[in-house]
Amino acid sequence: MATPDFIRTLRASAGHQLLWLPGVTAIVFDDDGRVLLGRRADSGRWSAIGGIPEPGEQPAACAVREVYEETAVRCVAERVVLVQALAPVTYGNGDTCQFMDITFRCRAVGGEARVNDDESLEVGWFPVDSLPELNQYALLRIKQALSDAPTWFDPTNPL
Repeated sequence: MATPDFIRTLRASAGHQLLWLPGVTAIVFDDDGRVLLGRRADSGRWSAIGGIPEPGEQPAACAVREVYEETAVRCVAERVVLVQALAPVTYGNGDTCQFMDITFRCRAVGGEARVNDDESLEVGWFPVDSLPELNQYALLRIKQALSDAPTWFDPTNPL
């Protein structure tokens, strides 16, 4: 995920301290029920599509924008399937972030899947019963997007 300019500006004064940031994930299905995935340039791993909303950008609009920017696929956000605070992550340069992820189930409405920026090595459609190796993060999001269950959230409160 490329670092947005507004985060670079924050980092100039915040240094490496923990930043609490919004994030979105888009689980996009086509008419055949396949899911759109990208193989990340930074890790080489297959992943769900996602990103960080710009200041003032609505989360669903961000999901749609990120899908197009990364894959050239046009989609519409249909519903929220998951809300989850993720564990803090420390990057190689020492920057620390913690994301509040909002995951959307999306439906493809146009475009042809292709690498559309420098964040992905490959993009493609996969049958849900024949997915490439994915982390638990992506698998949970796909599972929730496939279900008719209400929005998933972690009800635990350690406070």
